[in-house]
Amino acid sequence: MSTVHVLASPSRYVQGKDALATLGPRLAELGAAPLLVADDVVWSIVGPAVSTSLAGVGTSVVREPFGTYATVAAVDSLVENIRAGGHDVVVGIGGGSTIDAVKAAGHLAQIRWVSIPTAASSDAPTSALSVIYTDDGAFLEYRFFPKNPDLVLIDTQVVANAPVAFLVGGIGDALATWVEARAVARGTGTTMAGGRPTHTGTALARLCWDLLWENSLQALDAVRAKTVTPALEAVVEANTLLSGLGFESGGLAAAHAIHNGLTSAPQTHGLTHGQKVNIGTLTQLVLEGAPAQEVEDFVVFTTKVGLPNTLTEIGLSTDSPELAAVAAAATVEGETIHAMPFPVTPDMLVDALRTIEGLSRRVRAAHGLPEPVLYVHA
Repeated sequence: MSTVHVLASPSRYVQGKDALATLGPRLAELGAAPLLVADDVVWSIVGPAVSTSLAGVGTSVVREPFGTYATVAAVDSLVENIRAGGHDVVVGIGGGSTIDAVKAAGHLAQIRWVSIPTAASSDAPTSALSVIYTDDGAFLEYRFFPKNPDLVLIDTQVVANAPVAFLVGGIGDALATWVEARAVARGTGTTMAGGRPTHTGTALARLCWDLLWENSLQALDAVRAKTVTPALEAVVEANTLLSGLGFESGGLAAAHAIHNGLTSAPQTHGLTHGQKVNIGTLTQLVLEGAPAQEVEDFVVFTTKVGLPNTLTEIGLSTDSPELAAVAAAATVEGETIHAMPFPVTPDMLVDALRTIEGLSRRVRAAHGLPEPVLYVHA
């Protein structure tokens, strides 16, 4: 057991309406020749604002398109382009995979890196690690870096203009933060930051949870209206900053390991990271024998948010043979599920996964909430 406690964080975090207008001078403090990485859809949305801000400080705009996943090939290609162009800072603009690829490439190229998420859909932007996937979108590995991003900048008007499903997914990812951090604190496991959790990291994970329960439904209303409100600002901060600090310095446990296992099931492809994490969180609550009222409240709340809490909603069933493969992948050596305060076997995990189906259906029926709808990957 480690006796060293570690807290990790980005050098600077900037959030607010029209924050993109401040990018130029902030980026100029980090480098003179940035490489901007964004897919075509994202660039069509934020490209004009980014270009205007950079032009204001005389910085050239060089943009590299991006595909779907942060794969080994995608990262290596970015490294080649960074070196060929003589870039001294690389900027990931868009979703979690774009930002993860940029972090990995910036590390390999030994330059600074910046995260500019265009939706509050995950906590990837703040962390010193990347999730690398196969070409088919299955989890491959974590890559860890000696530092966090030099700058994280998120424009809440851009978040408000994004599809509501992105914010829903971010809430699902962030809700796991406290459930996992408290499990790690109870046990002897280490965090992604490389030591035991600090009291600060665990407290930030709890603050993330509290802000989400208080503000999520109103924040979703704001996004549907494409407006920026205090509730939206609170949820963006929870999804992006607090969840990032909380998971990295508070610890990951079963929920994210289950997410990684679910990526091996083809039926779940097309779902967001946060949707699969939410299944992991509920399954972790069952695994640890959480109080019945807490489990019931979680099912009710996540149903209202629009997150899946049954196997049906991720394309699986209690009879799916893939559950065994999911459990096996989630419990391999080195997975975060081993930070739980008790041993977890594949059989235990299969039982917990099967349990959430009837549990959630019962709770939803008791509260007059909709029955689950089968997810079918297109």
